[in-house]
Amino acid sequence: MTAPAPTNRQIRKQTPGRTWTTTGTRRVTATDALRVVILSTFVLLALIPVVWTLLGSFKTPAELAARPITILPENWGLDNYTDALGRFNFTVYLRNSVLVTVGATVLTLTINAMAAYGLAKYNFRGRNGLFLLTLATIMIPLQVILIPVYQVVASMGLVNTLWGLIIPAAATPTGVFILRQYMLGIPDELIEAARVDGSGEFRTFLRIVLPLCRPALAVVAILSVMWRWNDFLWPLVVAQSEGVYTLPVALARFNAEETVPFNLILAMSVVTIVPVILLFLVFQRQITTGIANTGIK
Repeated sequence: MTAPAPTNRQIRKQTPGRTWTTTGTRRVTATDALRVVILSTFVLLALIPVVWTLLGSFKTPAELAARPITILPENWGLDNYTDALGRFNFTVYLRNSVLVTVGATVLTLTINAMAAYGLAKYNFRGRNGLFLLTLATIMIPLQVILIPVYQVVASMGLVNTLWGLIIPAAATPTGVFILRQYMLGIPDELIEAARVDGSGEFRTFLRIVLPLCRPALAVVAILSVMWRWNDFLWPLVVAQSEGVYTLPVALARFNAEETVPFNLILAMSVVTIVPVILLFLVFQRQITTGIANTGIK
């Protein structure tokens, strides 16, 4: 026997402090409207640099230097984009960024998933202390460990190589935390049953644990792509020739020239930020769902 639906009076009693109409729907108050206005204002302020970069990528150098400032370009065309592709080694920088991003993301998923599995499903002395130590490294900025990491990379002969950009960024404590929290929700009985059936540890991890962790793996993958694509400091230190430059480093190098082609740099900047924006717009539901399932509040 199903319970009767609550009446309008019961709904109003269950949610005190809110104004309700006779049909049971909540009436928009002045506080709600003010909240929407404030949030919309902050969103618009955050979008101003992006919109300015997009509009400036279609302007000529004279339009960018004009005073008073003009908002819309006089002629809408792709001349700046075609000139940037022909004048700079843009395809090389784009290739390097893609290789570094994909390579670092694959290594991040592999290493972090194995570390999270060990911290979540193996009982050994000092497990919690090791996990806390891993989390503590989140508070250490790259500037503090930049020289030691560079010395290690140099001793391996990886300076000015793409591997020197990929390997140090492979293990991330944030990824270990997200995956570990998600794996804690996998029943231990499921893993024990696989072991009883003769499944080895690697096969259990590969065939049972990883398929169940797809939402968390998607979150770590998306975050890794965004981090590596926008990374600037470490590639700036390791990349010492144009053949190894990534897009952020190349843009910074062009800004240091005596004659800065701002219109071309803005066009390259748009091409650089568009993939990240599209990635977030396409996978924003996976990001929020995966993070919510890991227990992060």
